[in-house]
Amino acid sequence: MKLVLIILLLAIVASLASGLWFLAKDDQGGTRVLTALKIRVALSALLIGFLIFGYYQGWISPNIG
Repeated sequence: MKLVLIILLLAIVASLASGLWFLAKDDQGGTRVLTALKIRVALSALLIGFLIFGYYQGWISPNIG
């Protein structure tokens, strides 16, 4: 469970870094920044969905107290 969350978070950070790189260094005016944004949004939605699914399955619980 924790491994999946860590992998998703690292993939989101990698997509963020690649988007920043393309924004700073891309002279062609291509759509690579937009593609990196799409990937980052999809990975974030997947992470949120996985957290909700894990909560309802009882794999994770809120730490109240």
